[in-house]
Amino acid sequence: MSTALVDGVRTATTVSADGTTIAYHTLGQGPGLVIVGGVLWDGSDYLPLARALAHDYQVHVMERRARPGSGPQREHHGIDDECTDLVAVAAATGAATVFGHSFGGLVALETTRRHDTFAEVFVYDPGIPLRGRFETGWFDGYRRLLDQGDRRGAFAWMTKHSGFAPGPVRRLPLWYLRLVLRCVIRGDAWSRMDRLLEANLVEHRLQETLDAPDPSRFSRISAHTVLLGGAKSPAALSSDLLPELAHAIPGSTVALLEGLGHFAPRDQPARLAVAILEKRSPSKASS
Repeated sequence: MSTALVDGVRTATTVSADGTTIAYHTLGQGPGLVIVGGVLWDGSDYLPLARALAHDYQVHVMERRARPGSGPQREHHGIDDECTDLVAVAAATGAATVFGHSFGGLVALETTRRHDTFAEVFVYDPGIPLRGRFETGWFDGYRRLLDQGDRRGAFAWMTKHSGFAPGPVRRLPLWYLRLVLRCVIRGDAWSRMDRLLEANLVEHRLQETLDAPDPSRFSRISAHTVLLGGAKSPAALSSDLLPELAHAIPGSTVALLEGLGHFAPRDQPARLAVAILEKRSPSKASS
């Protein structure tokens, strides 16, 4: 393990089961909580949420593969790799609580159903493609544009065709949407997303290959499980999905958070942190 301290955040690394280095950032005091992030986001996107939780938890923000400080995705990267990486961070930190956002929510639930690693699980808008709700027809066009070196075009293609953008956005010509997104996402924000465009496709393809796209997949989970969603988030990630998961996961609870959208961990971290703290298990809340 290597460590470094910058602006009060300690960065360390551990090694996953296949020998891949996994980095994580630590701040705060209290019981350990690991944050697992989504596609096209790296650990820096979750530091605002980590800081909002740092008075109640020692927070460990995980850098999944292909993110800064961590090793690359291997050729046949799959959900097993994601789960063993999370288990490695939990083992290195002693954390018994996990928070997963979007794709990270899938990783958190998959890990919890496979391993007795976590006693407490929070997910927000988990990226679980129940019953084929996620569009996959954009994959080939996205890959083609990446191969052509049109990285901005690939991102615009995904935005237009992945099914999560509002109707007016989906109806924009690709050239125009590409221009709009170039104006909205630029500088460091684009640089951080740009280096994850290949990993983004790998992770979306991984979702497509899950062998049981129904909620019963998660019925083995016995941890204290809280299913959070944004009232302004896509229904396939929140209002449509969470009740189905709650029906399958024993003792789980659902909270749809008014006014929050899919990017709440970055854009409204204080409100999301309050929701997490309110839904802690009684033993955690009193500790």
